[in-house]
Amino acid sequence: MIKNAMALSIVAVLAAACGDTWGQRAVTGGAIGAGTGAVVGSATDMGPLPGALIGGAIGAGVGAATAPPKRRYYRDRYY
Repeated sequence: MIKNAMALSIVAVLAAACGDTWGQRAVTGGAIGAGTGAVVGSATDMGPLPGALIGGAIGAGVGAATAPPKRRYYRDRYY
């Protein structure tokens, strides 16, 4: 069980910055959170399904909140 959690953590760290837009970050964050929540939920009395639901909701929120700001293009410069 610990090896699975470590492997999932490594994948989560590698995929944490996936996506450039708000929607992409929310989806990838939700997927990472759901996977992590399922692993944690199966290791506790909560169960994998509630853990995945809670983790997915938290992951989507964090992913959307950490989206980089849009770059604005004026004439020939980025601001």
